[in-house]
Amino acid sequence: MNDVFLKACLGEATPYTPVWLMRQAGRYLPEYRATRAQAGSFMGLATNPAFATEVTMQPLDRYPLDAAILFSDILTVPDAMGLGLTFAEGEGPRFAFQIRDEAAVDKLAVPDMNKLRYVFDAVSSIRKALALRGDKAVPLIGFSGSPWTLACYMVEGKGSDDYRLVKTLMYQRPDLMHRILAINADSVAQYLNAQIDAGAQAVMVFDSWGGVLADGAFQEFSLSYTKRVLAQLKRTGAEGAVVPRIVFTKGGGLWLDEMKGLDCDVLGLDWTMNLGKARAIVGANKSLQGNIDPHILFANPRQIATEVAQVLDSFGTPHTDRAKRGTGHIFNLGHGISQFTPPEHVTALVEAVHSHSRKMRNRD
Repeated sequence: MNDVFLKACLGEATPYTPVWLMRQAGRYLPEYRATRAQAGSFMGLATNPAFATEVTMQPLDRYPLDAAILFSDILTVPDAMGLGLTFAEGEGPRFAFQIRDEAAVDKLAVPDMNKLRYVFDAVSSIRKALALRGDKAVPLIGFSGSPWTLACYMVEGKGSDDYRLVKTLMYQRPDLMHRILAINADSVAQYLNAQIDAGAQAVMVFDSWGGVLADGAFQEFSLSYTKRVLAQLKRTGAEGAVVPRIVFTKGGGLWLDEMKGLDCDVLGLDWTMNLGKARAIVGANKSLQGNIDPHILFANPRQIATEVAQVLDSFGTPHTDRAKRGTGHIFNLGHGISQFTPPEHVTALVEAVHSHSRKMRNRD
């Protein structure tokens, strides 16, 4: 198996910088669009382990990526709580029921994980499909939304431009918000542990909306509950290997000095943070993931290669000492790939990452 991604997560020296992409299985790929049409809907894809396996594998068939990520959605947990998740074409996710008052909070509970069996079955199915690739097999990443990000959707009922409803509840009834977040944290921990039991080899917490919080509120309503999740996670997977934890907070560079204390192995960064500065802050006890602007993929391949080199160079000299832990680097986008991205431009990006990072290590 190609374990370069896992080694980089754990701060071990690697022959090159591994790369995978957030939303690497998605609408920019024509084969994904064909499978989604066959499934009939996004949830038809996500809740069918065979379809979920197929679309998870599609980008790996196209590109020499160093990790696979489970095809699912961050909102499966609140859906299992009974909030009624649907996806309308072109509109994004919506919940039939919102959590906006004490009566709604009183009904919330950690869901029965059997309601999410389709996710765990997909993890097992994907692991089997990956194993068939032999030496070209790559690790599988499981994931969840963070307690705060889930709460945002649960209160707003959908995506938001101003976060008015969730912030009103947070400031006006912080007691209710803390109750929601505690239930979410315990649910996310159980959910990720079940993914680990099913075969996930790394897990990632997406704090997609953490960066919309004010300083102080981030620590109280997001960071503290991410800590609560991490404290409950299993250290090792079904095969006895360490399962690295990745935490990504979009817009979270401001709080990197506080986040470096999280009980995780990797901190993900968006494109607003310089990797070299981040490396100086977190030190050798954490690896970094990121952080090129996804819109660079709309430039021509030559410019993509130039921008890739700048990101890799900004990280600095790669960690190469096999005798001790250092700051590893996993190359990624600073957010999810756009549905309008030309697939051939991803080829250019992946090739540039592998080529330039090998040169940085004086390897052919």
